[in-house]
Order: sequence, then structure tokens, then C-alpha cells
Amino acid sequence: MSGITPDQRTGRLGIVPARFGPKIVGGAEIVLRHIAEGLQGRGWDVEILTTAATDYFAWENDQPVGTALEDGLTVRRFEAVKSTPGTERSVLGHRMLAGDRLSLAEQERWMNDDVRVPDLYHHLLLHANEYRALVFGPYLFWPSYACSQVAPDKSLLWTCLHDEAAAYQDIYKPLLSGVAGLFLQTEPEHELAHAIHPQLAPHAVVGCGVEVPESYDPDHFRQQYGVTGPYVLYAGRREGAKGWDELLTHFGHAVLQRGLDLRLVTMGAGEVRPPAGLEDRVIDVGFLPDADRNDAYAGALAYVQPSRYEAFSRTIMESWLAGRPVVGIAEGGVVRHHVQTSQGGLVYDDAEEFAEALAVLVNHPHLAEQMGSRGREYVMARYQWDIVLDGIEENIIEWTPAPTGALAAPGRTTGRVTGVDS
Repeated sequence: MSGITPDQRTGRLGIVPARFGPKIVGGAEIVLRHIAEGLQGRGWDVEILTTAATDYFAWENDQPVGTALEDGLTVRRFEAVKSTPGTERSVLGHRMLAGDRLSLAEQERWMNDDVRVPDLYHHLLLHANEYRALVFGPYLFWPSYACSQVAPDKSLLWTCLHDEAAAYQDIYKPLLSGVAGLFLQTEPEHELAHAIHPQLAPHAVVGCGVEVPESYDPDHFRQQYGVTGPYVLYAGRREGAKGWDELLTHFGHAVLQRGLDLRLVTMGAGEVRPPAGLEDRVIDVGFLPDADRNDAYAGALAYVQPSRYEAFSRTIMESWLAGRPVVGIAEGGVVRHHVQTSQGGLVYDDAEEFAEALAVLVNHPHLAEQMGSRGREYVMARYQWDIVLDGIEENIIEWTPAPTGALAAPGRTTGRVTGVDS
């Protein structure tokens, strides 16, 4: 642990994920939860500021609005507002993806034709001075875009920057250049940030922590979920932006054209609609408890990562911790960086290379074991929470001034009650 002293850990920290809860599927949201828990464990006064919604697709307010103690953390929830049909966002989003340059007014309409959290914005207008720092993330969502600008001198961003059309829009310039600091997770993300916005706010590559399971029981996973035979694993949201549809196409080529005797086990959120011929080859196990999730990784031939838009990819790290190799898309800069740096797997550009990578692992299990072992060494050496939290703390102290007077008192408890209040 770093040499930071208790008297340096003064002032309240507001951690601001768009969603929060034990069953959240989303890398940034999971990471921000662990950051909050880790900083509170080190003596910081931490509060979660989030929405009352937990489902990424529905955005229904399924949790009580107000302040409550949840698993030891003070959580202040605000109503998620989705009052527009999203038609304009869809049209403008397709133009953005096609390379059209949207006007600033069009970008603002694109942003606001989606989920908004106006009560969070109003809360910060009234109470931002009660926080030493506000840590938002990821960059893409309305709370980061709008609410970070209420008190930019206190706002820090867990950036999660991807090489995607949205990142190049002008509306994000104030966020990436005008806040107090940016936390970046990998060198490819750092390079991308400089390429997109040369005038960055103060920033640091702090990495990301991954929890290390004590043990694995892949046989228990197979028995519990009725999985037989060799399988590859995908974890995360089942949606086009994560490469899910393309993964189904590539997997179909591997098993139907190349004749590989494999199944695709998938866990996470979103609909699973296997194409014709793959109905008995794609097994959806939904959202799993942590122990079952870890066992699923350990039993896989390999973990497959088809997402081009990753800032870190904790699922890759979870696979490597289980000693299993990764087959990742080469076009994803962060994915390629991890796989090639660690030598913990194989990358692919198209369906044929995807099938060939799987065939290599099927036919040469000793290579799969070696790659998985190298991947685990890579994670253990680079991405442990103590190291990451050291960097986060050091930069909070450097980028945000310590409060004075009453606000500096550690352990302030205003609003910290179990139940719901206003």
C-alpha cells in the first residue's frame, strides 16, 4: 500500500456510475463499485451517486429513489428519465457511424434523446461543494457528460475511452480537456485519448484491478448448468456494439463449415437468438453468481472477446486468472495489446482466422495451457487492486485540493442513514 497518511484522506468522494448494484453487467460499473469499496476500506468518506435503474436495456427505476446503506456503502439514487422515443438518437447515431460530421446542436440532441438524470444534476448544483472529488465513468453516458461540468474542478473521469464514432464528437471536449483529471486503464487507451483530444486534462494510466478467486471447480459448473463437451465462453452484454452478432456468425462458421465440436456458452444480459443450425450449440446461462462465473471460465477451452470497443476488458483478465487462453479480435486495440503483450492467446481478423484459432487450441491443448498460464502471470503482475488504488489515491490528492474546516472532518455522516430520504 502507498505511503498516504490518514490525514491526507480528507473530504467526501462521490463515485458516479450510471447504474449500481450487485447484479450489474458492465465493466465500468463493476470497476467503480470496487473503487468505492477499496477507497472506503482505506479510510475515505465515500458516497455512491447513481440512478434508481439497474437494467442497461430497460432503464426502469426498479430501486427506491433516495439514500440508503447498501452492502456497507452509502448509495444516493436519483430517477433515471427516459422521456423521449430515441428516434432522433437512432438517426443521428447512424449518421455518426457513417462518418457524417454532426453540428454541435445535433450532438446535443443525440445525447439528450436518451437516459438523463436531471435530479443528480440539480443535487450537484446545490451540494457539489460538499465533495472533495466526484469520480464519473464511463465518458459516454449523460451523467458523465452533463454532471461533470457542474463542478469541473472537482470532477475526475474513469474514462473508458474506445475508438468509436462518439468519442470524436465535440460535446466530449470539455469533459476530456476541462475536468480535474482522467484515469486511464491501458497504454492503448492513453494513446487513443491523445490522438482524439491533444489538449487533455491531467491524466494518469492507473490500470484496473481484478479480484483473484481462491479456487475453481469447472466440474461443478458443468453439472449445475448441464454443459457437456468442450466449449468456448463469452461473458457480457449480448448486443451488436459488443460484437455479439458477429461472434455468432464466426462461431457458426467454425462449427458448421470447419466441423469443430464446440459449444458457445454465454453469460450476461441481453437476448440470445442463435441462428439456424446453432440452436443446440449456443447455451445461455444468464447472470451467474461469482463462484459459478469463475468456474465457467475455468472449464472453457478459451474465452472469446469479439468487442472492438474495450478500454480494459476485465473478462479477459478473469479468463486468464482461471488459466484459460483468450481468442480476441485483432481490430480491438486494447484486446490485441493484452493478448500480444501477455502471449496469453490468439487474435483474429475474420471468420476464417477465428475458426483457425479455435482449431489450434482444440488440436494442441498443451498450447492452450501454456497461453493460459502466461495470461495469469500477466494479470498477477499488473492488475492487482492494491497497486491500482495506490495510483487512484495519489492522483486524487494531487488533482483535488483538500477541503478545509467542517468539510475536512473524516467520517462525516450527513445523509448516511439506512432507508430512503430526500
